[in-house]
Amino acid sequence: MAGIEIVIVLLAIYLGARLGGIGIGFAGGFGVLILTLVCQMKPGAIPFDVIEIIMAVIAAIAAMQVAGGMDYLVSLAERLLRKQPRYVTFLAPLVTYCMSLLAGTGHTAFSTLPVIAEVAKEQGVRPSRPLSIAVVASQIAITASPISAAVVFFAGILEPKGVSYLGLLSVAIPSTMLAIFIAALITNFLGKELKDDPVYQARLKKGEVTLKGASVFVEKPGAKRALFLFLAGILAVMLYATAISDTVGLIQHPVLPRNEAIVVFMLTIATLIAITCKIDTAEILSASTFKSGMSACICVMGVAWLGDTFVKGHISEIQSIAGDLLQSYPWMLAVVLFFASTLLYSQAATTKALMPAALLLGVSPITAVASFAAVSALFVLPTYPTLLAAVEMDDTGSTRIGKLVFNHSFLIPGVIAIVLSVLFGFIFGNLFL
Repeated sequence: MAGIEIVIVLLAIYLGARLGGIGIGFAGGFGVLILTLVCQMKPGAIPFDVIEIIMAVIAAIAAMQVAGGMDYLVSLAERLLRKQPRYVTFLAPLVTYCMSLLAGTGHTAFSTLPVIAEVAKEQGVRPSRPLSIAVVASQIAITASPISAAVVFFAGILEPKGVSYLGLLSVAIPSTMLAIFIAALITNFLGKELKDDPVYQARLKKGEVTLKGASVFVEKPGAKRALFLFLAGILAVMLYATAISDTVGLIQHPVLPRNEAIVVFMLTIATLIAITCKIDTAEILSASTFKSGMSACICVMGVAWLGDTFVKGHISEIQSIAGDLLQSYPWMLAVVLFFASTLLYSQAATTKALMPAALLLGVSPITAVASFAAVSALFVLPTYPTLLAAVEMDDTGSTRIGKLVFNHSFLIPGVIAIVLSVLFGFIFGNLFL
């Protein structure tokens, strides 16, 4: 029976991948329906704790975007890239990493990808190099973001195991940042030089390659204020989460738990932005960040619920089969998370579905923390929105998806970055935890 049920899970995920975008959430719910009504499995938990964090953070980001704060942040990124254009392959992932780190969502990369492509073309740099590692960096940064749903949930289940919120960040941030830098160094030598690429030369002769130059940025009156308020909100979240942690204990028996605090702080920041920047709140509903964030909520709800239903229904079998294996080969957890995230399409959904089970199987907290970056393998299947956007924005044709599907520009930089993140995670985990 278990074999039939896992086939149902995989078919639901495959259907979701074919539908694309929000469709993976729909298919996840469909999978739960089959498992419960046909296979008589008890439904797992709907991940409302993860969803509420995504909704609150996205609300604040969308408010900041409407106020002009996101455009202002992108203008700063463009200024940095154009100031040192020769180092675009190193600076591009730094920009997307920091933006995702601060925002808690990789969708912020959308706004910087056109700039990265243009700066690379202007310098004669193969755009696939900075674009590919920039997309990967925006995904891996989620596992180091103080306000991402994946980090907040993971920190919550780690605290009873003796690893604090700050302890998780102290390992995740340096390990992923160092991994991205080294991966960028390697990526800088991948592929032919732009001038030697036959696809680029063919497009150039047809007049399909254009140079747009620097964009004209018109700053809205409340742009800087909105950005400052959002950053202040992130700082408040970090300080409060640290103050209520068992290891610091500045606030004993807090009335407001961490998850609820993040929701409250983010909604408060959105309120302050709306009031002080005098934005029309109706515009927030049509903001690109709001749409992508709400789509992410449905995706997480469907696939994480599907995963939780299957795992809880077979936890005893999973323990007997995987328990000894993970004890003997702890790095296997990273491999499992890697392949699971390629199907679940969400760091938060993968973390919610598998990390509690891993800790229940006796995986050490250090191993779990070190393997955490592996939930970011969203680049393996070339259907993720930011990946597709990078392909579309590179009119030189250097950033492309091959005929074999998996031979695309993002696979090698992504695998290198995750392998290094896990490796450094074990090193820093043993030093700091």
